[in-house]
Amino acid sequence: MATLVIMPKQGQSVESCILTEIPKRVGERVAKGELLFAYETDKASFEEFAPVDGVILAFHFEPGDEVPVLQEVCLIGAEGEVVTPSAATPVVSPAPVQEKEGVGSAVGEKVTMPVAANDKQEGQGEIFVSPRAKKLANARGADLHAIAGSGPNGRIIERDVVAYLAGHPRVTPLARKRADEEQLCSGCEGSGLAGTITSRDLDRPIAASVAAPVAASAEYEIKKLSNIRKLIAKAMHQSLQNSAQLTHHLSADARRLSQLRKMVKKAVEEGYPTNITLNDLICFAVIKALKQYPQANSHFLGDSMKYFKKVHLGLAVDTDRGLMVPVIRNADDLSIQGLSNQMREIAGACRNGSINPDLLSSEAATFTISNLGNYGVEMFTPVINLPQSAILGVNAIIPRPKEIGDGVYAFVPHLGLSLTYNHQALDGGEATRFLKQIATEIENLTIEL
Repeated sequence: MATLVIMPKQGQSVESCILTEIPKRVGERVAKGELLFAYETDKASFEEFAPVDGVILAFHFEPGDEVPVLQEVCLIGAEGEVVTPSAATPVVSPAPVQEKEGVGSAVGEKVTMPVAANDKQEGQGEIFVSPRAKKLANARGADLHAIAGSGPNGRIIERDVVAYLAGHPRVTPLARKRADEEQLCSGCEGSGLAGTITSRDLDRPIAASVAAPVAASAEYEIKKLSNIRKLIAKAMHQSLQNSAQLTHHLSADARRLSQLRKMVKKAVEEGYPTNITLNDLICFAVIKALKQYPQANSHFLGDSMKYFKKVHLGLAVDTDRGLMVPVIRNADDLSIQGLSNQMREIAGACRNGSINPDLLSSEAATFTISNLGNYGVEMFTPVINLPQSAILGVNAIIPRPKEIGDGVYAFVPHLGLSLTYNHQALDGGEATRFLKQIATEIENLTIEL
């Protein structure tokens, strides 16, 4: 009996994954425990291994496809085996999952998608096309009925559409309609956006329709966005679209931080086990401020607010795969040493790709800190991780003039702080008071080593 392998559910917040690697082809043998495919969520990468020995009978997706969790990915069976929907036995990853309503085990039930009624032509029957291929075809005006599918069971996949478009210029709906009705040739060069053939191009002599050559390829290079970059871009765009974001900037006297840092360095030389950083100290101070301003430790839900009794602190971590924001749960229960150790551990897990996806959900954190001070950034506007109500940007320490008593001024190190908040959730006054409280906590911070 054939074995159906589905996309595992990595964490309760993960709804889909992107296939990144498929080392085996349909028809090749695979041994139990051998790499079957690799995939990633928006932040972490994983590998799925063959649950049984056999031959790969079908692969329903290709690298780059976004696959819903619990969706059928591939089929393993005996060589030459013909599989009917009832003969496939689904195999779920060892990770704890719960099957969602509407996800079946039929081989072709979810891997092919019939085109909409307005995409069908009378007598041409039903066409099966992948979601990515259909999206590209609709965007570029490609005729799905003219494309031969190379996927399983003749399914049209993205590369089929790309190959078709390479030999067919894009045509506006009006130009296509005129070309069909008046039997005009639409093979001319287009003058529209990105070379699109417009209706007026059909009226021009062919010689006149030849467009100027495009710029030499040596002048530029076009690269596709990585899957991670696409997901980050989508999240940032949604954040700015769905909230009223405003940023306040303020600086805190950083002399106390410098004193504490010197104290930590001396303690480490004498055997103290944890090298507490400036960022650890800042986060510790922010947690204290959040306990006094619970309105900032919240989620904005549109018509209601969720106020948290505990601080679940999100920490922006720069990695080779992109920006990740893991959460430290119950951060307000931790000592400065415990907080420092957890921050170091969770940042390491992000960089080596072993972070739990549930800890990367924006819903898991109640407030986020993004520190660009190490890069010398003096001021910036961080973007909120919705549904959180605010995010703090930490800037570089810059000397600024300050009165130190009796009318005497001196240059004093100041830490820049940038608070972006959702004006739907917080008023300007309370946001300002909260930001001032963060500065006060930093300037008067005490720790126990």
